Amino acid sequence: MVAVRSKLDGVGDSIFSIMSRMAHDHSAVNLAQGFPDFDGDPRLISLVQEAFTKGKNQYAPMAGIYSLRSRLAEIISARYDTSVSAEEITITAGATQGLYTAIGATVAAGDEVIIFEPAYDSYAPAVRSYQGIPVPIQLHGPDFAIPWEEVANKISNRTKLIIFNSPHNPLGKLHYTPSFFDKLKTLLSETDILLLSDEVYEYICFDGRRHRSLISDPELYHRSMVCYSFGKSLHHTGWKIGYIVAPPQLMAEYHKLHQFNVFSVHHPTQVALAEYLQDASVLDELAPMYQAKRDLFAEGLKSTGFKWLGSDGSYFGLVDYSQCSDLDDMAFAKKLCVDHGVASIPLSPFYTGGTDSKLLRFCFAKSDASLQLALERLQAF
Repeated sequence: MVAVRSKLDGVGDSIFSIMSRMAHDHSAVNLAQGFPDFDGDPRLISLVQEAFTKGKNQYAPMAGIYSLRSRLAEIISARYDTSVSAEEITITAGATQGLYTAIGATVAAGDEVIIFEPAYDSYAPAVRSYQGIPVPIQLHGPDFAIPWEEVANKISNRTKLIIFNSPHNPLGKLHYTPSFFDKLKTLLSETDILLLSDEVYEYICFDGRRHRSLISDPELYHRSMVCYSFGKSLHHTGWKIGYIVAPPQLMAEYHKLHQFNVFSVHHPTQVALAEYLQDASVLDELAPMYQAKRDLFAEGLKSTGFKWLGSDGSYFGLVDYSQCSDLDDMAFAKKLCVDHGVASIPLSPFYTGGTDSKLLRFCFAKSDASLQLALERLQAF
């Protein structure tokens, strides 16, 4: 047998796959992996089916069909009070592919990339796969704010890229504020450092808050690539379709890699999305729907030993279980799944060096029936 050595030695099944498999094996309510257990709008499904029958089954253009990109440009420009063109948008095979290609388009061997932890688990492996060097900076509770002084100290002449995520997975925080933007611009003013902004939960912000995008600030957008996801916004994560927005000079670099590792994204779905998003008001329904689910879950936890730490955005929130057990978070998550029928994600895998803060991440993008069943089991813990 030929031995194969990966540049990502040590990376196997993700904790998300492990916990979802355990949830299935033990008939647990799966509040671990971040996907809805309900379908999206039947009209969108019908539009995809219609596109199949109308012959939209050959390659789409590399960047995506123009009707979808131009409609997205209109939505983005109106939402963020700016001007974005269709040429600044590329349709991707999901947000993770979009992020991976953006990292590959900008990072070369030896380049350093600052990542804030806890972080979505694809960032650091993507950087390493291109022989870049992840530079982790830990965010600390209870507010998990960006430690700007530490960021300044970690920047070197090898720093190529900084990755941000807001609304944040797994923290459920909205980092982007006018003050955040001002501090970031000051920090980067004398540098050529690029930014990669993961904004896939842009429409899921609670309590009257509104997402701010790096796109809305011309000075920051000039050095940014921004990633979005139809799967997160329209409840069809299995379709694996998203998009990247970037200024022309960065999009040209992005295309140099995209044309070879993806080239073209599923054509019928693009046609359907272009038609469906003619009425963009469907996106405004996300925040109140998910806020009701958040509140249902948070209220139910009040009669348990678990402490809800809140969620300002995304469909995730953290729970402190320190009053329930002394087990480390990995062991406790497995026990909660196997013995009590509720699957979650321990927080430690979101750190490259691990940690044990007695915190679990729960996904509330589930039917009310699923959330109620999970709460009954947690209340009986």
